[in-house]
Amino acid sequence: IGVVLDRKDPDQGDIPSNQAWLYMILVSVTLAVAAIPEGIPLCVTIALSIGCSQMVEKNVLVRKLAAVETLGSASVICSDKTGTLTEGKMTMVNMWAGGVSYEVTGKGFDPTFGGIKNAHGRDAGKEISVRSALYAAVLCCNTTINKVVDPDNGEIKWEPKGNSSEAPIIVAARKVGFDEGKAASDNQRVMEVPFSSSRKMMLTVTDMSGRQELCPGGMKLDAGAKLVAVCKGAPNFILEYCTEKLERDGSVAQVSDTDKKRILKVVDEYSSKALRVLAIACVCMKELPFDPDDEEITTDTKFEGCRKNLRLLGLVASIDPDRDGVAESVLDARGAGIRVVMITGDYLKTATAIAHNVNILLPDDNETVTAVDCAKLRPDGKYLSNHDMDRITATVRVFARAKPEDKLEIVKSLQRQHLVTAMTGDGVNDAPALNQADIGVAMGIQGTEVAKDASDMILTADN
Repeated sequence: IGVVLDRKDPDQGDIPSNQAWLYMILVSVTLAVAAIPEGIPLCVTIALSIGCSQMVEKNVLVRKLAAVETLGSASVICSDKTGTLTEGKMTMVNMWAGGVSYEVTGKGFDPTFGGIKNAHGRDAGKEISVRSALYAAVLCCNTTINKVVDPDNGEIKWEPKGNSSEAPIIVAARKVGFDEGKAASDNQRVMEVPFSSSRKMMLTVTDMSGRQELCPGGMKLDAGAKLVAVCKGAPNFILEYCTEKLERDGSVAQVSDTDKKRILKVVDEYSSKALRVLAIACVCMKELPFDPDDEEITTDTKFEGCRKNLRLLGLVASIDPDRDGVAESVLDARGAGIRVVMITGDYLKTATAIAHNVNILLPDDNETVTAVDCAKLRPDGKYLSNHDMDRITATVRVFARAKPEDKLEIVKSLQRQHLVTAMTGDGVNDAPALNQADIGVAMGIQGTEVAKDASDMILTADN
């Protein structure tokens, strides 16, 4: 400004060796240094580091220093359900087979307590439909349970090793006399298609050559059948491919649309109790519907060929207890003006029931507005426009039947609304959303390494 106005140093007059602009530059630099002290970056770094050390005492490992600052600005917390809001320790409490509902009694993962009871309280472990459903489910599992010594108190306890969704199936099967290790050694697995968020089910093909029945006391196999394909997964997806059902006496009947509606009502009944429901179905085959030596055949093609004309064997319903303190934490967040959103792959009824348990949904909330199936986000296989997507995510607090890409799109939508978004999760399918969120928070114990690498913070105690 001084140069533009051609200001002169009044003390030196017009002496060219003492031009005023030199002094103006000196004053400008002095003011700049005074306005932005050199120590500010150091002070900020020290302050954030102190915050990190204090959070370590609360079992929080901060991987990125800037996350400490962002954490205090969060306006929305998106959370996975299984293993995050819940303990991820499922226990089977009900099952349905042959058109009959059963209660599964017991305690935790201990297979030596409890059993399968019918409506009259009698043991149903010898019924054909029950044994067939549980044995087939075991053939479609990779989880085992074993006795281990608790390092804290030295007590012997039963502990599952593998997928938390399969553990209750293995425990229930043990209660009727089926050992998963023996089942694996007695039956050669020919093929496996692992569970995926898009397929919503897992499929295995087992060699049953020379066998007349699926298991001791189980259903009869079709004449000439050498292979049995078993599907385990979301009931509404599996029912879509079922053409038969196993009756209580071991006979086989056709499945009508009326039967499917009645079965889905059973699913809704279990789901409304916050139970996670899986369907078990199988199909007997003389040979694989594809050339096993053809290496160019994709997994999806193999899957589609083996899942045809399924026979519904039963439903299993497990409860996953809410994690201690979650309900109170959600209320605390609500009081601080932070909206908590649940994004889960579970059935809508199951998701809303758990959301009520942990205070994400309140008793007077309209579930038709606050909870949606993620299929509504992509009605024609393509996602809605940004405007329509933002309109939904602005009010919804429960997203059910979510795929990994759904979680990512939801986070992006919230960020478009200028909301500072935190995302918590523990699985591989949570990684894209954890990476996209302003603050990604992974579980330290049950969390996968992929989720941890994608996150900004890790809860070392999963709490």
